Amino acid sequence: MYSNIMAGKYKGKKIELPSLEVTRSSKSILKGSLFDTLQNDVLDTIFIEGFGGSGSVGLEALSRGAKKAYFCEIDKSSFGTLKRNIQNIDSKNSVAIFGDSFKTLPDLLKNDSFKDEEVVLYLDPPFDFRDGMEEIYQKSFDMVSSFDNKNIILIVFEHFTKLDMPEVLGDFKILKTKKFGKSSLSYYIR
Repeated sequence: MYSNIMAGKYKGKKIELPSLEVTRSSKSILKGSLFDTLQNDVLDTIFIEGFGGSGSVGLEALSRGAKKAYFCEIDKSSFGTLKRNIQNIDSKNSVAIFGDSFKTLPDLLKNDSFKDEEVVLYLDPPFDFRDGMEEIYQKSFDMVSSFDNKNIILIVFEHFTKLDMPEVLGDFKILKTKKFGKSSLSYYIR
């Protein structure tokens, strides 16, 4: 299965999607809404996709003007797909990191190489009704609450619509939530 980059300099380029048994891809209507909301806020930022999957959101951000994209992914098969997508679309400005996002993402945010850059963080953890994922949202909330990076300008969660999202996560407060059937996007700002 494939999807396409929706807009920007890589518009129309194909993105290979991993197995649906392992990951679910962001719907195009949801992705379109995300970038309609972000618009120029993504320009010249470091875009981090915390649960990378195919990399479709981060690669879309690069297409729309992000300076660099980082992807964290733990599933070996999805990581292979991610690396192929990066190679086919923008290997120069993309970094794929293999491993548990709850370890690799905090380590990445401690990286001095972009401490003065504005960061947009996109988190799409696996839905918590999958086996072994019951605590994934709480772990994600705890991780975000621990971030003290002043350069994170926005955190976006893609989540199961029925989930009650916290009003505050550490230094971040919810700005708005948009619903798209079973999935929603919640935006947090400092």
